[in-house]
Amino acid sequence: MLKNYIKTAFRTLVKNKSYSTINIAGLAVSLSAAILILLWVWDELSFDRMHSKADRIYQVSTTFDASSDNVWPVGPPPLALFGKAEIPGIEEACRFSNSEAAITKINDDRKFTESGQYVDPSFFKIFDFSLLEGSQQTPFPDNSSIILTKTLAKKYFGDKEAIGQMVLVTVDPAAADSKRNFRVTGIVDDFPLNSSIEADFLLPFDLLNENREGDGLNAEWGNFGYRTFFLLQKGTNPKATEKQLADLHRKNNDAEIFKTLVYYLQPLENLHLYNGKGEERGMQQVRIFTLVAGIILLIACINYVNLVTARSTRRSKEVSVRKVVGANRLHLFWQFITESVVVFVIAMALAIGLTYAAMPLYNGLSGKEMTFSLLDTRVWLLFGCTLFAVVLLAGVYPALLLSTFKPVQALKGILPGIGKNNGFRKALVVVQFSCSVVLIIATIIISRQLEYIRKKELGYDKENVFLFAQRNFIGRFDAIRAELESQPGIKGITAASSDISNIGSGTGDIEWEGKPSSMANFMVNQMAVDHQFLEVMDIPLTAGQGFSGMPSDTSYIVLNETAVKQMGLEDPVGMAITFRNSPRTIIGVAKDFHFNDLKKAIGPCVLFAEASMPLGGMYVKTTGNDAAQAIAAVDKLWKQYNSEFEFDYQFMDESFDKLYKGDIQAGKLFNVFAGITILISSLGLFGLVTFTAETKFKEIGIRKTLGASISNIILLISKDFLQLVGISFLIAFPVGWWMMNKWLANYVYRTGMEWWVFVIAGFTAFAIAAITVCGKSLKAAKGNPIKAIRTE
Repeated sequence: MLKNYIKTAFRTLVKNKSYSTINIAGLAVSLSAAILILLWVWDELSFDRMHSKADRIYQVSTTFDASSDNVWPVGPPPLALFGKAEIPGIEEACRFSNSEAAITKINDDRKFTESGQYVDPSFFKIFDFSLLEGSQQTPFPDNSSIILTKTLAKKYFGDKEAIGQMVLVTVDPAAADSKRNFRVTGIVDDFPLNSSIEADFLLPFDLLNENREGDGLNAEWGNFGYRTFFLLQKGTNPKATEKQLADLHRKNNDAEIFKTLVYYLQPLENLHLYNGKGEERGMQQVRIFTLVAGIILLIACINYVNLVTARSTRRSKEVSVRKVVGANRLHLFWQFITESVVVFVIAMALAIGLTYAAMPLYNGLSGKEMTFSLLDTRVWLLFGCTLFAVVLLAGVYPALLLSTFKPVQALKGILPGIGKNNGFRKALVVVQFSCSVVLIIATIIISRQLEYIRKKELGYDKENVFLFAQRNFIGRFDAIRAELESQPGIKGITAASSDISNIGSGTGDIEWEGKPSSMANFMVNQMAVDHQFLEVMDIPLTAGQGFSGMPSDTSYIVLNETAVKQMGLEDPVGMAITFRNSPRTIIGVAKDFHFNDLKKAIGPCVLFAEASMPLGGMYVKTTGNDAAQAIAAVDKLWKQYNSEFEFDYQFMDESFDKLYKGDIQAGKLFNVFAGITILISSLGLFGLVTFTAETKFKEIGIRKTLGASISNIILLISKDFLQLVGISFLIAFPVGWWMMNKWLANYVYRTGMEWWVFVIAGFTAFAIAAITVCGKSLKAAKGNPIKAIRTE
């Protein structure tokens, strides 16, 4: 019996090629799109979940005001040692610090650019990163030990044994005579792409304490610059531990600024999608993409219902004949169910092929390295749920509908229940186009916001400026600047302690006369700069003057407008102030500029000059047309002074885009999937128009015979559907406004949602619907009326 059902299903599909093609293609594209979206979602949700103790691992974040949005994912170095020793709920602690060390092989001219981390020996006790060779208990036997990743070891040593080999490490590229030999004591497997912890090599954290007096870093309670992870004992309340850590800090350093100090313990599994306070950072995008996947699958099922129902009138006589020759309701029911399953299986096979074919392009578009595998149980769960929905919505409904009518009536053309009670199908059209209009609105708003970010006036000129780490240029900066400024294509050279687009350094060490007690925890962002920095980067001053390049610059600071406002200073230029434990004078006020991403409001900032702080980043401003000549000129000097390092530079507009890389990639993906959703919605509308044209077949023939024009027939068929599309606007507009308003709330500086956005979205959806409806209506209107009214 099953064999006959399957055979009949295939015969039906072959007989109705256009219907079958639309049905199968719609399902296949929907399934493939949903799989691709969910692969992205699953990848985002998989971050940092590869550790067996992940539910007990927490990262410390710090704020000096619980009501503030300023939360830094770092803590002071003593916190880990004292926390583990004095708080019973803490089982292990590990500190991290980025390493700018450069590694080369002894007597080897090859150059590699790597990124590393200084870590405590407890690293392998907390995390499950696989140590392929070496000791987990004593990964660093001494401070001249280094652990390489598998890829880095192969890059340096090929197939030779790396353990015990010596490498030459420039521990501090900014310091002279910092090269020393390190012995490879371990090989760690490459860090997974879905890990928030990344490194090419690991160095002992104690190395940072060398040549420091007393307890060194372990006594610096005011130095908030180190990622710190705690492994809590089972059953320990992280909220209680947060308070214990803050109390412990105040016990060891009771400075005024720490009175309101708050520590947050952020679960390791939340690092990627939430900030230190537990507020959503990328989770909202994950939810939106999950919703889009659900909408695509829902619309696919709706399409199938519409297309199957549209063919019901044609199959009524077939079913009647089957009933007359002995088929009962159960036989007919299973026949239609089998057809739905066959259609789904074919669509599923095509979806698998489409997904495999699309993966390279999809990974390039998303910036990920995802893989699609049929061994993934989640994929089969998705297929199973969709099959259930298709069979339930698109198999059971038509099967019951067509198996219950009386064959005598059907043979006479009387089909009760088919074509009359179409409220359900109309509701489906409204749902489909409501979703489509919402996605069009979202696409426009996301594109506008990303464009707004790119064109936003930042307060400085980032065009045609490239930035790189100076390394050995630092000790010769003035001479190198003088030589480069004489080269064609170079407009200016300057330096700073960090990237202006993402200043990551802050301090609370700032005092001034009349400072209110309520501002004891006042924090400012800080960046040490060269005296030409303001001029080269085109940052205007609203008061006072900039630095002069004289030794006296170390006694001056420049505040931004926000700092002046928040500090309550009315006439700041010439005012005495204490900054970084030394007296300074405010020499100027800089116009506000964006030194963080646009999801944060501009905060207070101090620009200062200090001989003891190396300006590690060099900025080269070019004329644009001669940028290649400028790069070549810098590269020539680089080979002279930094021959052991690769020349690794980046234009500032590229580094700026990196801040929004995730948003830009998500925006592109959203546009693609929104387009797919709209296309599939049009297929659903095509199904209902087909249904209407078939049920009104005789009516159309009679009207044409009586003189109705083609435009009259098109209006007859189209008006109801275009009204339904119009009704969908009433649902889509408020939903779209609410959804995108929540998305834009992630940005402090954002585009508006003007009325014309909704007009364009509505017009686009209406135009797509009109083309779909009128196209099919035109075909029906041009049909031969004789075929419709003849007696059968």
